[in-house]
Amino acid sequence: MILVFAHSNSQRLQYTCSFIFKELMGEEFSITNNYDEFNNFEAVKINYSNSRNEFAELTVANYGLLFENGIQIQAAGCFEHHGYRALFKGTDEDIPFDIFSATFYLLSRYEEYLPHTLDMYGRYAHENSLAFKEGFLELPMINIWVKDFVKGIQTKFPSFTIRHSPFTFLPTYDIDIAYAYKQKGLLRNAGGFLKSPSLERIKVLAGLQKDPFDTYAWLDDLHRQYQLQPIYFFLLAQKNDLYDKNILPHNRCLQQLIKKHADQYLTGIHPSWQSGDNFLLMKQEKKLMHDIIERPVSQSRQHYIRFSLPHGYRRLIEAGITDDYSMGYGSINGFRASVASSFYWYDLETEKQTILRIHPFCFMEANSFYEQQSTPQQAYDEMLHYHTTCKTINGTLITIWHNHFFGTEKLFAGWKEVYEKFIAQVQ
Repeated sequence: MILVFAHSNSQRLQYTCSFIFKELMGEEFSITNNYDEFNNFEAVKINYSNSRNEFAELTVANYGLLFENGIQIQAAGCFEHHGYRALFKGTDEDIPFDIFSATFYLLSRYEEYLPHTLDMYGRYAHENSLAFKEGFLELPMINIWVKDFVKGIQTKFPSFTIRHSPFTFLPTYDIDIAYAYKQKGLLRNAGGFLKSPSLERIKVLAGLQKDPFDTYAWLDDLHRQYQLQPIYFFLLAQKNDLYDKNILPHNRCLQQLIKKHADQYLTGIHPSWQSGDNFLLMKQEKKLMHDIIERPVSQSRQHYIRFSLPHGYRRLIEAGITDDYSMGYGSINGFRASVASSFYWYDLETEKQTILRIHPFCFMEANSFYEQQSTPQQAYDEMLHYHTTCKTINGTLITIWHNHFFGTEKLFAGWKEVYEKFIAQVQ
């Protein structure tokens, strides 16, 4: 049990303490503004106020962010502490920066509510983020802070121990285009052939060769061999456009593919680009998935990682989504929320913790290939970095891959091999 002293309580403080103590440390906590209760407490006690006394306690700098109302530009003041970057510097406290405010600022994505520029797809540009500007985007800084925080607590309270959550590796897949040629119909295949004549297309359509995007059996074998439990997200846009190029969901073969995966793995929706402009479409796509797999659908990841706060997450909640896997960038790899653990989304405008659980990813092969222009070997090294980093802090490593990267298309030569090599290395 941990007792925190603060001059007042708040939704922000309650939320942040719950994440740090209950979720990351596995410890119960309580917040008090009663001096006698705090001073007489005989277990771990943390003074998160501007008052000091002679009683044994651990003091933490208090910047004040957790007791504010509204959203305004914050002077985070990034600085070096114990070999890593920290925010909201204090003075003579045991923990000389406000770990609570820093955690809340990054976890709530506070900066995404402030004025910012958008990238070419209308998304929050990663160049706006403090993590990118200060060079810690590749680190789950919140987990690192909390790990160091535990050491600080143990300095004052040597008998304090925590229950570490086990490291978890969660592979996930976005199925944007189930097949390269199969099931696309005469007109799309004819148009594709005229644009780029291909003997491979003819062989696939004639049943003489396997579709280059049909990598599902290979993935099944990989999952069985290494006892993995992946999540698949299927794009179910009801018409094609520039960004939604999937096989349409009324296709029987596609429905059978989705049902087969749902019977083996956790399966969710991949809300289309078009649904970002029309909430009704997202609800229709979710219903389509429900009708196909004949069970509730509660997981999602946005196509092109297209969402904005707070409206994007509010739409998911309204649609009945409980777990979202979109927290990351579609332009660069790294930890968008500076954390390698799932967390409940906090709506800053309403000042409330919501029921939506956020599962952040840190690596997507499309970022490595298209945006970072990495070779397969460079991507492999990058994945190893994220694996080592997440394992060190007992976090969760979530990766995103697409079925076509494992296929026979020459453009993606070598990517299937490095993924298999990575899986074998880390299991």
